[in-house]
Amino acid sequence: MTSVLAYAGAALAEIAGCFAVWAWVRNGASAWWLAPGMASLGLFAWLLTLVEADAAGRAFAAYGGVYIAASLAWLWAVEGRAPTLWDLAGAALCLLGAGVILAGAPR
Repeated sequence: MTSVLAYAGAALAEIAGCFAVWAWVRNGASAWWLAPGMASLGLFAWLLTLVEADAAGRAFAAYGGVYIAASLAWLWAVEGRAPTLWDLAGAALCLLGAGVILAGAPR
């Protein structure tokens, strides 16, 4: 359960941090957006250390699927654009892949 919460929190923190930079560069937001953005990216990195995996690379690889699904949730919830069926199918495949990686991890 710790890993699920760590992955979910890491995804939210990473997306929020990246969005802060996006808002500054692409949307003309104040450079002050960078301060909470950098803090959020630091939180993201720390949360990934809480994942129960035998190696960092395996934890990061499985996180990729979670990140993709969370990004589509952000697209819908924050940016107001509904994911397409193709988006959802791709995210499902990525989450399946993440599950395979974690299921086969040495204990």
